Amino acid sequence: MHESTEHQLAEHVSVGEKVIELASAVDGVARVMRDALRAGGTVYSFGNGGSASDAQHFTGELIGHYKRDRRPLAAVTLGSDSTTMTCIANDYAYADVFSRQVAALAHENDVVAAFTTSGMSPNVVAALACAQKNGAITVLFGGGDGGDALTHADYALLSPSQSTPRIQEAHTLFLHAISEYLDAWAAGEESLA
Repeated sequence: MHESTEHQLAEHVSVGEKVIELASAVDGVARVMRDALRAGGTVYSFGNGGSASDAQHFTGELIGHYKRDRRPLAAVTLGSDSTTMTCIANDYAYADVFSRQVAALAHENDVVAAFTTSGMSPNVVAALACAQKNGAITVLFGGGDGGDALTHADYALLSPSQSTPRIQEAHTLFLHAISEYLDAWAAGEESLA
């Protein structure tokens, strides 16, 4: 059955009202990322489908800028390199496309951020587990109860919804709020030092 635009917008507003309760958790993740970047770390992000797009969006905000002209921040989207992705998928398995990259790249002082609406994708779960094994900090941008990925998340920002579109909309809000914080910090605003 077709959902009316009015219904979709009302559902979005309802989720948005609940997301306000996550403000301190979002600030906490922003501070963790700031501390990692300050220590010379890198933010590695990834996801499948629309979540891959969210991961790329986040990397763009960090390397480019959000609102302020400031220095670039170290960030990499693992799904952006099609040669590496297809090599790993072909020679190993699609379930390994992110964990193999995490094993090679992510270590202590790095943040590994997974974007997933279900939290059940084997490649996402494996990559978070690998990141924890390597000593990296793990952040889950998820939805609902976080799925299996929650087991391997040091920090979780879970959209209070079961609807994929609403979860992804909340992820955009989360990444924008974190980008605002990191933008201000990298621009040298005193209160965030």
